[in-house]
Amino acid sequence: MTTSTQRFTNRVANYVKYRPGYPEEVLNFLKEKAGITAGSVIADAGSGTGIFTKLLLDEGYTVYAIEPNDAMRKSSIEQLHNYKNFHAVNGTAEDTTLESHSIDLVVCAQAFHWFDQTLAKTEFKRILKPKGQVALIWNNRQIEYDEFAIAYELLLQQQGTDYSEVNHRNITDVDFSNFFKNGKYELAKYNNVQVFDEDGLIGRAFSSSYIPPKETEAGQAFLADLKALFQQYQTNKGTVDFVYQTEVYLGKV
Repeated sequence: MTTSTQRFTNRVANYVKYRPGYPEEVLNFLKEKAGITAGSVIADAGSGTGIFTKLLLDEGYTVYAIEPNDAMRKSSIEQLHNYKNFHAVNGTAEDTTLESHSIDLVVCAQAFHWFDQTLAKTEFKRILKPKGQVALIWNNRQIEYDEFAIAYELLLQQQGTDYSEVNHRNITDVDFSNFFKNGKYELAKYNNVQVFDEDGLIGRAFSSSYIPPKETEAGQAFLADLKALFQQYQTNKGTVDFVYQTEVYLGKV
């Protein structure tokens, strides 16, 4: 059985190209509410291919990108090695390998639901400075936004390999009141959208770990049904929308 740290090994290329970014408002929110400045040191736990890491580096922060999956970490190094403030770390949220009280802010973008929440909380407390905070961030796909979104969700439920098992492991599984100190945190929500042509939709779908690999019989059956969905629901511009609500949970631990 594939462990959570290895689920995306064969999805890296599609992950880099087709996974959503994050609205600029997220960075502004963190700057205002977490009190980070150009000299701040941030740990990006479960940094993956570096999608959110790059946004932080572009703001001038020093970032320790913690990622246990070799293929994803190597991809982030290929893309981000020219940033002098970028540090790739072979570690986990539960064992970051970072020094105690060295971090101003921990961010977990689209990753926290894969962690052992109790162990991660203990580790984050260890590496954070006294005033440091944790930001848990998700692009939460709006599965009932329109007819395409409803049909795509049904396709995942019917043909995803373990979609029903891993799909529930999202923000609804996180006990925010228990994770954050005294149950106190701030929540911000922002609109986010990806617009895909047919190739983009296919790439986005196959970046998900619960979609059968394209070269398999099940993957080919999924691909055929996905193309049929696109033909049915595409706009007159030849596109479909993936609509998200980007959610940021920020507080001390």
